[in-house]
Amino acid sequence: MKITICRKEQFNAAHRLHNPSWSDEQNAAVFGKCNNPNYHGHNYNLIVKLSGNVDPDTGYVYDMKRLSNLIKAEVIERFDHKNLNLDTTEFNQLNPTAENIAIVIWNLLRAKISTDYDLGLTLYETERNFVEYNG
Repeated sequence: MKITICRKEQFNAAHRLHNPSWSDEQNAAVFGKCNNPNYHGHNYNLIVKLSGNVDPDTGYVYDMKRLSNLIKAEVIERFDHKNLNLDTTEFNQLNPTAENIAIVIWNLLRAKISTDYDLGLTLYETERNFVEYNG
């Protein structure tokens, strides 16, 4: 029987939603305030979910401290207090929408977590706006 464990972390980052192949008018019409040329920021809340079988020796699906350390190394240190458009390689050519951020984070974590575990995540950009990605 599979069970899901969840770890919640937070990071703060700035971004600008912008498509360089569009005119300024089209960018403003589609992205609104999120297209501000001076950027804007969010306090992102990330919930990482791993589903798997409980290890009979440890009673764990996955060691939560190990998961926390992995998220900090792969996500928090990379994106916290950064301008995603300017300070990261992941988003210098990719529009840093919540959807794209979630996909990038999922790929970073998937590369470090065995496929024995189902991986999913929820990324809150605001209290009311969030995305879920399960690969």
